Amino acid sequence: MGRTFGSSTSMRPSSPTYLTMPDMDLGMVEPFNSTLFNEWVNTGEAPPLPESLRLYRKLLSLGLKIVFLTGRSEDQRKATSTNLKKAGFHTWEKLILKKSSNQGTTAVVYKSGERKTLEESGYRIVGNIGDQWSDILGNNTGNRTFKLPDPMYYLS
Repeated sequence: MGRTFGSSTSMRPSSPTYLTMPDMDLGMVEPFNSTLFNEWVNTGEAPPLPESLRLYRKLLSLGLKIVFLTGRSEDQRKATSTNLKKAGFHTWEKLILKKSSNQGTTAVVYKSGERKTLEESGYRIVGNIGDQWSDILGNNTGNRTFKLPDPMYYLS
């Protein structure tokens, strides 16, 4: 099927709305709050990291197929897809979101399983980038992994 470059996320929750929500202390990284995060995701206002967008464009120019693998739930597909396009990510091979059958599964187990499915389908993962350790740990992580800083939250 081709070489792929996977990404957990290439956008950051850095909109003023998200930053000023209750219980978010600017200057401190907070544990992940799914309620606040889901409200924010549904706004579809995530700006891209400029470096991620440049990397995305370069990878496309090299003929790599982009796969977005996220812990966002399937019911956030439209908001996520629209936000990706609005942020400049117009083309991708797959956008994999967490199905309800995977709810309750750790991010490492879920993402390892999805990457395994990609490889079993004929894809070769050459790179894997993420802002959480759970994005790049586990099995079938690809030839190279890249951990991005996330000043907003961490998955514990």
